[in-house]
Amino acid sequence: MDRLVAMQIFERVAEENGFAAAARAMDMSPPVVTRLIAELEAYLGTRLFQRTTRRVSLTEAGEAYLVRVRQILQDVDEADAVASAHTNELAGRLRVHTQPALASYVIAPLLAEFRRRHPGIVVDIDVEAHRDPPIEDFDITLLGTDASFDADIVARKVIESEVILVASPAYVKHRGSPKAPEDLAQHACLRLKGPDGPLRAWRMWSGQHPDHVLEMNVDPVVIANHTDTLLRAALDGAGITSISLDIVAPYLTRGELVRVLSPWTTGRLAMYAALPSRKFIPQRSRVFLDYLVEHTRAQNNEALKVCAACER
Repeated sequence: MDRLVAMQIFERVAEENGFAAAARAMDMSPPVVTRLIAELEAYLGTRLFQRTTRRVSLTEAGEAYLVRVRQILQDVDEADAVASAHTNELAGRLRVHTQPALASYVIAPLLAEFRRRHPGIVVDIDVEAHRDPPIEDFDITLLGTDASFDADIVARKVIESEVILVASPAYVKHRGSPKAPEDLAQHACLRLKGPDGPLRAWRMWSGQHPDHVLEMNVDPVVIANHTDTLLRAALDGAGITSISLDIVAPYLTRGELVRVLSPWTTGRLAMYAALPSRKFIPQRSRVFLDYLVEHTRAQNNEALKVCAACER
């Protein structure tokens, strides 16, 4: 039995939740996958998976083994990447965990150019809305959070961004643009619902007077706990929504959305890249982080220029 191959197959079966799915993903026959897992279990002297007719799940021993196997395979990938560096080509698999909104509006738009720059890096993305993502299981975990975020993790701030009010040009043409925060009561507002209960008042302040905070209780016409839904509705002219500049920047640049009530903002958010360790950071993680910072900050700066030009 090739133990390294068996570990790779074990990891894939755990990820795919099944032997047949893992076999398809690895272009192997299901009997071979089943045999190698059985040989690995016999070698270890313990059962790694619970098997039923409907599903395959990890045992307690399997869960503990998976944590160590992922680190071992990551070390192997890094060793391969170090060797490949002699040909000036970064290589290996980069495991990224991110929240749905960041996946759609931050990560996805940069993948094509990043892959052109680094064709040897395989970007493996898991998109989930965990409150406490498993940082230790990934090379990079992207977190969207309040700008005052402070936690005991190894993390690099990618960008800090204002939360602004936007609407489509068609909506503004039809309903006009609010001139003061109080005018929002006369407009169709689209609100994001948080996980912890009823809607709170929009806390707003002007960029020129950050200490002067207004609380606006606005009755929305659409409420959703999904950023994509509100953004799509705003693009289609349904109303005014509040959204982070780093997400909406491309739409402002292309003129598909316009900022309203500038310079008023409804919050300040930050995006962090959390790392499993400060001691072991693969080069592929470093180049991805560098490009992520470069791309997001360039987009935000361009969007800010567009907003400033519209206000003149």
